[in-house]
Amino acid sequence: MSKLRRAALCAPLLALAPAAFAQSDPIIRIPQMEVTAPRPSLTVPDNQQAQERLWSSPGANTVVPASEYLDRPGVTGVRDMLEYVPGVFAQSKWGEDTRLSIRGSGLARNFHLRGVRLLQDGIPINQADGSADFQELDPLTFERVEVLRGGNAFALGANALGGAISFVTPTGRDSPGVNVRGEAGSFGFLRSQITAGGTYGPLDGWISGTMARQDGYRDHSGGSSGRMNLNIGYRISDDAETRLYFTHNSIQQDIPGSLTRSQALNSPRTANPTNLAMNYQRNIDSYRLGSRTAIQLNTETLLEFGGSYVTRQLNHPIFEFIDNQTNDFNLFARGTWDGTVVGLRNRFIGGINYAYGTTDNRRFRNVFGSRGAQTYSSQDTAQTVDAYVENSLYVLPRLAIVTGVSGGQATRASDNRLNAALSGSGSWNWINPRAGLLWQATPTVQAYGNVTWSTEPPTLSDLVSLVPLGGFSLLKAQRATTLEVGTRGTVGRFGFEVAAYRSWIDKEIQLFVGQTSGTSFARNADSTIHQGIELAGTAVAGRSLISEGDSVTLRGAYTFSDFRFDGDATYGGNQLPGAPRHVLRAEARYRHPAGFWIAPNVDYVPEGFFVDNANTTRTDSYTLIGLRAGADFLDGRLGVFLEGRNLADRRYIGSASVAPVAAPNAALFEPGFGRSAYAGARFRF
Repeated sequence: MSKLRRAALCAPLLALAPAAFAQSDPIIRIPQMEVTAPRPSLTVPDNQQAQERLWSSPGANTVVPASEYLDRPGVTGVRDMLEYVPGVFAQSKWGEDTRLSIRGSGLARNFHLRGVRLLQDGIPINQADGSADFQELDPLTFERVEVLRGGNAFALGANALGGAISFVTPTGRDSPGVNVRGEAGSFGFLRSQITAGGTYGPLDGWISGTMARQDGYRDHSGGSSGRMNLNIGYRISDDAETRLYFTHNSIQQDIPGSLTRSQALNSPRTANPTNLAMNYQRNIDSYRLGSRTAIQLNTETLLEFGGSYVTRQLNHPIFEFIDNQTNDFNLFARGTWDGTVVGLRNRFIGGINYAYGTTDNRRFRNVFGSRGAQTYSSQDTAQTVDAYVENSLYVLPRLAIVTGVSGGQATRASDNRLNAALSGSGSWNWINPRAGLLWQATPTVQAYGNVTWSTEPPTLSDLVSLVPLGGFSLLKAQRATTLEVGTRGTVGRFGFEVAAYRSWIDKEIQLFVGQTSGTSFARNADSTIHQGIELAGTAVAGRSLISEGDSVTLRGAYTFSDFRFDGDATYGGNQLPGAPRHVLRAEARYRHPAGFWIAPNVDYVPEGFFVDNANTTRTDSYTLIGLRAGADFLDGRLGVFLEGRNLADRRYIGSASVAPVAAPNAALFEPGFGRSAYAGARFRF
């Protein structure tokens, strides 16, 4: 594609989401990109190019620059990173653990993650069976997060209901120099980080080391962690680059456990007595080695390929002592062609992903946090392969017809070494089509619509229960058809994203068998419906109000979620448990040209959510008030930042496990954090 043509295509897209490129506040601006200059990195496009790519798809996709949350202390997880991305429900449980759902994905999963594909630097980081954790993601090491909701992750090969989240680390080319950061706050929170980046001819490198510890808001919720992220790039030529990644995580986390509803609201800082007595923990040591190569074959064709190997040791004393050693291999290849067909612009994307993993799954009696007699042993394996193609044909200069299809196969097996009768295996196949329209209504406003099919095979945790109930349970794949319409863009000083969707789901993986806290017995539901509305906006409310050059910017995100059974034999049309119907978050930020800013914010959940399929027990509504502030000195090289959270010290339930029917005294609830304050500083040289 010629440089002039690229400039013509980039200009309207870059004007669509200016809030995404703000450095430390979401003041709307239209950034300029020098399209004739070579990209800083072939393997790592910058934030503007990422926005261009995501908004070339007819669906709700959002780029979150790290500058939106790195000017805050105490940011420890996806809840803080994605708070203004509608459609994403992310709530802290304890320590650095988070419960995440996108458009109702994985609502029945009481631990870990399912229903969302996670990527770091374009390489999948889920385990081979699709499950994942967040503890190994260090928020301080990313330059942006890309959120592709629902079927809009199709062109990444993501077949899950929730879509995909991609975390991107900096390179030595775009983050040169040394940065030092330190933070401290409530409940014994301490964290330090040092990063360094630079280039040497065709080589560039970037490294980050982070150490953190905290006592925790609740009893027995303390933890410590050490994380290292390294990437090294080599520019083979002007049109080829390869990059190596290395990550190490050492994480120790106490688990306070879930409480009854009364305990969570009246004694929120207590731990579950069983967790305390048996010293529940989750301790992870992991190493990840990855590679990514990009080759610009010609002006119209880009080829990308790579892979990774991850080894992870989990020591996890809960009701039993879980000792797991996992090894996961990932390979991927992706090609993009942007040219012309019969005189019309045409953009074609095709790719393949392959994942294979093994788990040496052993369990022992938990003797106050130590191993006792062995109770379980199996060798579990998972393999998932998927391929996809997507084509965008611009039948008019501003109207694209998008079509695509993906297919794949997944196998899961568990070989029980103590009782062969409890072994089992299964295989799942799928073909998913996709169709959509993308209309550039004005130079700064888009409208779109799409229909996407998705297929989600069960994870090993869905198939092999922690508490023996007959061994391997052969579930069906969860399938969904999702219809989505939306618009996004800027009008004057106002930027917006609006999306509405409805998913018809068959065989949603749900809970229909009673369970104890921390376990999951999955079964297939018949039919369910997920539907919702997602709104996000920024607006410059005023300029030069107190002094020349100052500004006030408003930012907010609202999510309406309606997830329910569809004529279930037992639960009829009941709401699915696990996520609130309404979530509103808003901030007003005043920025002074001298470099300081202050931003009060509110987190409002007007209606609690049910925690059981029977809809007998629910959480309460709540409103949380916070305040953030910061200042830059020495031409931006020195920054200080402060934050106060839940300033009214409101007692509330932030997250909860779910059950088929919740007993009155069921320990399903995780209390939200109380009043807290954090401070930090960074220095760049």
